[in-house]
Amino acid sequence: MAYRIGTGTDFHQLQNGRDLWIGGVKIPHYKGALGHSDADVLLHAICDALLGALALGDIGKHFPDTDASLKNIDSKILLTKCFQLIQAKGYSVVNVDSTICLELPKIMPYAKQMKTVIATILHISIDDISIKATTTEKMGFAGREEGLFANASLLLQKIN
Repeated sequence: MAYRIGTGTDFHQLQNGRDLWIGGVKIPHYKGALGHSDADVLLHAICDALLGALALGDIGKHFPDTDASLKNIDSKILLTKCFQLIQAKGYSVVNVDSTICLELPKIMPYAKQMKTVIATILHISIDDISIKATTTEKMGFAGREEGLFANASLLLQKIN
């Protein structure tokens, strides 16, 4: 197939005293995401979208939370490794569309930085990356600031 579509979703709890990493950017906030890695929901959702597009499993298969060597790993490393798997199969990324859901902090002031990080790793233009943000209008775990989640969709193109 010349084109493949992938989608990914990731959820993390928020906890006081943790760093908040979203899209490879550290965002100032009194709460951060809890996880085995740096818990970057956006990069994790993109990883799952990459892997899913080529039926390569999910992020947990490739980077299990039982692997002590991955404790507190930078999710930019995970995204790089997922992208290398895609390249090894002869595909490149055409575009990424994503949505991050959390009540606070407001993250759109950091979207350009996030796009730059992601574009650099995936070898695409920042114009090929969409990052949107929404809240749940104070409903559910995200609305109560107990957690956050991200969704990502992307298109791959066969290059050889």
